[in-house]
Amino acid sequence: MNEWNMNEILDQILPFIEEKNARATLEILATLHNADIAELFPELDLEYQLFILSILENEDSAAVLLELDEEYRRRLLKNLSSKQIAEEVIQELESDDAADVISELSDSKKQEVISEILDEEHAKDIVDLLRYDENTAGGIMSKELVKVNHNKSVLGAIRSMRRQAEEMEEVYSIYVVDDNDKLLGTLSLKSLLTTSSNTKIADVYNPRFNAVTVTDLAEDVAIDIQKYDLFEMPVLDERGRLVGHITVDDVLDVMRDEAEKDYQMASGISVDVDMQDNLWTKTKARLPWLFIGVVGSLVSSRILDGNLGAMEKIPMLILFIPLIAATAGNMGVQSSAIVVQSLAGGTMKGSLWENLGKEIGMGLISGLALSVLLFAFSYTMYGDFLAGVTISISLFSVVIVAAIVGTTIPIFLDKRGIDPAIATGPFITTSNDVIGISIYFLVARLFLGI
Repeated sequence: MNEWNMNEILDQILPFIEEKNARATLEILATLHNADIAELFPELDLEYQLFILSILENEDSAAVLLELDEEYRRRLLKNLSSKQIAEEVIQELESDDAADVISELSDSKKQEVISEILDEEHAKDIVDLLRYDENTAGGIMSKELVKVNHNKSVLGAIRSMRRQAEEMEEVYSIYVVDDNDKLLGTLSLKSLLTTSSNTKIADVYNPRFNAVTVTDLAEDVAIDIQKYDLFEMPVLDERGRLVGHITVDDVLDVMRDEAEKDYQMASGISVDVDMQDNLWTKTKARLPWLFIGVVGSLVSSRILDGNLGAMEKIPMLILFIPLIAATAGNMGVQSSAIVVQSLAGGTMKGSLWENLGKEIGMGLISGLALSVLLFAFSYTMYGDFLAGVTISISLFSVVIVAAIVGTTIPIFLDKRGIDPAIATGPFITTSNDVIGISIYFLVARLFLGI
């Protein structure tokens, strides 16, 4: 919904909400998708939010809660009893979404809500999911799926599938298991429709499948689903038994969260924060990298202080310090961003030396082009041939070194289990600034004899 439409809806619906006119409010809400209703909530007082949830069908109110940002959802859940949460929210959600909502509650309220869930099987599935780390396949999987025993006939399998599908919103895959629930393969709808009803499932299922285990990282699952162009991925326990599945909408959430985290890392924000967080949380997330930037600048200032004599002899050198530092930072960020993107998407191919060779090659071409341009400018403006050559060679060297640093640091961090996105932010910029200025004056001393 665009902002104009949202404002129009708010103008229409607010008078009815203030009057507690449920019928008129519902007539307007009926024209909106649950995601659009969720977008209205930040514009409404808590009292009005609770009123909307109370008049919606349980299925819709649960869907709206699921669409809300975590902060608003937690605030609403605090104002609902454990019984209300269990019957009006959790009971309407699939196990993975229900587990996500319950995980946001306090430990005491978690137990209360779980004890109020009437469907014992649903409660057991939720408790199972809460055991897993939220960043693993087990933490994002859903327990609801359709599976059939390989010994069943096609007719028997269809009957079993009908019972299982009643509890699911969508059915993408049919899984074939043995007597111990070990995954054997998948069954296509075409096979069911074109095969005799007396045929054994064992004779028609496809034994080829992709699967992940409960301990696999959610980010890796997202990469696999994207790589193999799948709608869902079965999840197995350590013994190869089918325990759940992950759908494409689950991994979209993972990919969005990872993209947000990487963007914040690249901006020098060490933990997940947003505009609604308090001042202390924001400060803790941002201050460390600002501190690193200041330390880097202090190091640069010491380098400049050690070269005051050179700058006094050839003042022209001062004019190009910002250019050298900025180019070093930009080149390093470009190189690291490409490497981090490849690592995150699982598309990094070849060895470190192969990738480094490509970046050095690119640096040679870019450095040559930029240094020729810089020489032409500096010589035209200031007429000092030797100084122009010195500055151009410095820029060429800086570009090569920045490309090497920007390529190797993310790979080094990744191999040691550290998020390589750190390398695309202030860390790489600050380090390349220091390196660039150091190279600049080293070349100047060598060529100009100062």
